[in-house]
Amino acid sequence: MTVRIENQTCFLTTENGEEIRLCPDVTIITDGEKAMSAVDLNGQRIYITEAEADALTVAGAVDGRRHLKETDGDSVV
Repeated sequence: MTVRIENQTCFLTTENGEEIRLCPDVTIITDGEKAMSAVDLNGQRIYITEAEADALTVAGAVDGRRHLKETDGDSVV
């Protein structure tokens, strides 16, 4: 798991170890090319699951995600 939350403090696993942030200081974004949620930390994008994104928002993180819409004609969306 990439994200651990304790007492509104977020612990995010990166390539260089663990980054610690207060949850209200974290913004969750949507990477449109990968159709995934992510957090940007120090110029590094950390991809997270939707469950992790939801847990972060409950702990106070800013939800900057946007809904993506499929544009192919045979899409069920």
